Amino acid sequence: MKMSEAVRPISYLKANAAKVIREIDEQQATFVITQHGEAKAVIQDIRSYEQDQENLALLKMLAQSRASMKQGKTQPLGKAFNRIRDQLVES
Repeated sequence: MKMSEAVRPISYLKANAAKVIREIDEQQATFVITQHGEAKAVIQDIRSYEQDQENLALLKMLAQSRASMKQGKTQPLGKAFNRIRDQLVES
């Protein structure tokens, strides 16, 4: 669904809540809800929301990794594996 087709006024949502939820679920759609002509909220299906949250978490980990690299907080792979191996042997 094109974003231009996914804009609904809050009055539409109030009058057609069950229909909107059904469309969201069946089509994995996202709707932008407006109030007084201004975008105020986004409604999306739970699967898409969960996927978005996972994607955001991955992006955050990548950003943290990149920051660690810039700060020089990395070590060669072989050295890291040796350190882990040593810790496992000590346990």
